[in-house]
Amino acid sequence: MRVFALALALSILAVLPAQALTELKEKPGSETGTTAGMTLDRMEKLVRAVDPNAIRSADGRRWELTVAKVPLFIVTDREHDRMRVLAGVARTESLDEAALMRMMQANFDSALDARYAVAKGVIWATFIHPLSPLTDKQFLSGIGQTVNLVRTYGTVYSSGALSFGGGDSNKILRDLIDDLEKKGDDI
Repeated sequence: MRVFALALALSILAVLPAQALTELKEKPGSETGTTAGMTLDRMEKLVRAVDPNAIRSADGRRWELTVAKVPLFIVTDREHDRMRVLAGVARTESLDEAALMRMMQANFDSALDARYAVAKGVIWATFIHPLSPLTDKQFLSGIGQTVNLVRTYGTVYSSGALSFGGGDSNKILRDLIDDLEKKGDDI
């Protein structure tokens, strides 16, 4: 399992062009990379650092990207100062009472900043946050947590951001978040 996590981390880093990191550099010590808080232009730079092939909508408020083979959608609403990272997990027809109970338990103790949700016949993994105070690190961690919820659905149901118990499974899941946050450190 550790070999898989390392291979995944290396594959994510391999798709990040060095020039993209150089172009994203801002003042050292700035938690958001900008003094004005998260902007759509800043988010665009972070999204491109994570997936250079991401697709931005014509209105500039949404992105489609892939992280660790998980398709993601990012939706923003400046008027209401909100943003979401979304990933489809499964159809709700596959959701039995035991799985629903486990998802709700995970939302309490192991999903952390990302959450499982149900809408329009789909089980979603989602990270929801106010847009303007969002930091680079929070955004990149939210992406990683959302991806981990998809990857762990049906097993440990964890975002990988924090471990409340023993064992090493959360360390493996945490690797994706750490790798994404390192990309923000280089900005």
